[in-house]
Amino acid sequence: MKTVWYKVLDDKNELPEGRVMTVTAGHKGICLTHFEGKYSALDNKCPHQGGPLGEGSIENGTLRCPWHGWDYHPCTGLAPGFEDGGVPVYQLKEEGNAIFVGLEEEVPHETTISDVMVETMINWGVTKVFGMVGHSNLGFADAMRRQEEKGNLTYYGIRHEGAASFACSAYGKLTGKPAACFTIAGPGATNLYTGLWDAKVDRAPVLALTGQVATQVVGTGNFQEVDLVQAFNSVAEFNHRVQKDSKHSELMSLAVKHAILNRDVSHLTFPDEVQETPAPVNARPASPNGRMAKLQISPPEESINEAIKLLKDAKRPVVIVGHGARFHMEQIIAFAESCNAPVMTTFKGKGLISDQHELGCGVLGRSGTPIASWFMNECDLLLVLGASFSNHTGITDHKPTIQVDFDPLALSKFHKIDVPVWGEISATMKIFEKELTGQMSAVDQRPEIAERWKIWKVEKAKRLEEDHGNGVSSIAVFNAMNELAPKDAVMCVDVGNNAYSFGRYFETHKHDFLMSGYLGSIGFALPASMGAFAAVGHDRPVVAVAGDGGLCQYLAEITTLVKYQMPVKIVLLNNNELGKISKEQRAGEFDVWQTSLSNPNFSEYAKSCGAWSKRVESKEDVHDGMKELFSQEGPALLEIMTDVNLV
Repeated sequence: MKTVWYKVLDDKNELPEGRVMTVTAGHKGICLTHFEGKYSALDNKCPHQGGPLGEGSIENGTLRCPWHGWDYHPCTGLAPGFEDGGVPVYQLKEEGNAIFVGLEEEVPHETTISDVMVETMINWGVTKVFGMVGHSNLGFADAMRRQEEKGNLTYYGIRHEGAASFACSAYGKLTGKPAACFTIAGPGATNLYTGLWDAKVDRAPVLALTGQVATQVVGTGNFQEVDLVQAFNSVAEFNHRVQKDSKHSELMSLAVKHAILNRDVSHLTFPDEVQETPAPVNARPASPNGRMAKLQISPPEESINEAIKLLKDAKRPVVIVGHGARFHMEQIIAFAESCNAPVMTTFKGKGLISDQHELGCGVLGRSGTPIASWFMNECDLLLVLGASFSNHTGITDHKPTIQVDFDPLALSKFHKIDVPVWGEISATMKIFEKELTGQMSAVDQRPEIAERWKIWKVEKAKRLEEDHGNGVSSIAVFNAMNELAPKDAVMCVDVGNNAYSFGRYFETHKHDFLMSGYLGSIGFALPASMGAFAAVGHDRPVVAVAGDGGLCQYLAEITTLVKYQMPVKIVLLNNNELGKISKEQRAGEFDVWQTSLSNPNFSEYAKSCGAWSKRVESKEDVHDGMKELFSQEGPALLEIMTDVNLV
């Protein structure tokens, strides 16, 4: 076979006499030695357990493995006292000061099980991966590397696996499609849990891919051994271990299909011995062609007729939309315009209709506006689309209600609904439009909506004047954002007082909003912004709004923004306190306890990571600071010192 020569050292003087080092020739690890004036190239793996000989040392004329002390001659690779023992030695030559190692030409890559499954995943549209490469997922990682080099996949290396699953959850919420999170066995896999539960309860599709220790040592107490199939049973709707004899493309197809159709988490775990196993001769990547039915399911005629009757008779109907309606707003708004109905959203659905629209009433509930609550209380019919009736939203059960949802279990989940309609929302709205155009007797509520907005703006102006001298008020922060934030940004919001104030005071245009809804997990905003960037790229701005408690959860991911030059803009409200918890302690008549925080200077921290940053400490500087923030091209953070009592 042809010998290929690889330069492994530019200057041989880097390796002194009596020392060893690890170098790489092609894909081959080499232990380079310098002993008795001679340079030699040995295989880097000790035959005992694969210990890296290049990290060992020469003692008493022998090369000692750093793991268990096995000895070899530094030049011949022979093991003293063992006639047949030793490690392979490779050709070496010196040219000037450079050292070259000669190896047989590498054989072409043989398609592996991992290759087949990665290509299948890509064919199904999973092309964004967030994860951490480690010792128990290297084979699958290498398959993804090959696809990334071909331009078929984008991989983002994160600093904590929880950030990977949150990023995937945000991606799924925004697009309705799954991204993948990727980890090693044991602690890497278990770190995914919180973000996966966020996706599960908010009905976002996610594909979780975990490495696993060799199957033969599962159950023996092996290093980083966790039974991941059992561990993921509660969070993953589809959950399987990949085996050598699995139907590999079919298994990946089913995993992605379950994630998409059930809007849930799918999990596959890959034992070490499977990842680099050659694929069966006839194995081919699969695709979704012919595997996905059309989802525009029309509701039963009986429930449609009942709903139409209520809508025809209503004088003051209102429309409430939740996050589940996010892909159907064109039809919903057209219907609302045809019957003059105010449209309000849940907090998770914030921005689904612009606050600038003449029918838009903002958010309903604890994070909402008095506009939305007023119209709900004055209505004579609620049309609820893709909403879950959470306590946070507070949709009344004292008004006649029509509820439309794709999930029959979501209908009448918490109380009796007058007309529960099971069907895809767009298909249902088309039927309503066809049957009700010119048939409704609703009054035009637009003038009342405009009047209620005027009243609310006057109230906000009064609150804007409040200043206790202890930092900037939340309304001052969001008043500046209303003016200066990009009108089409994806807004990623954390948990806490910052989120409540954001829901109440920030006025929407063409924004999308992402938050940890039912799970309500602190720390969501920053990793979610990475998922949002993966979805929209440079086509739209991405903004993360967080409190100091939330940002600290995944603070190191600022380095991820910098590494991949994600131009995320972080607006940080820093009050040195878990302010929402302090408020709840007071409301429950408890003493305020253990909610104060010892924070770094976040601006200096972000700067040390390579991002632009600035700290603002007074109300007068917020506007200019915000303007600077949104003028930056790359990742940037604006730290605003806020008053915990002015939310």
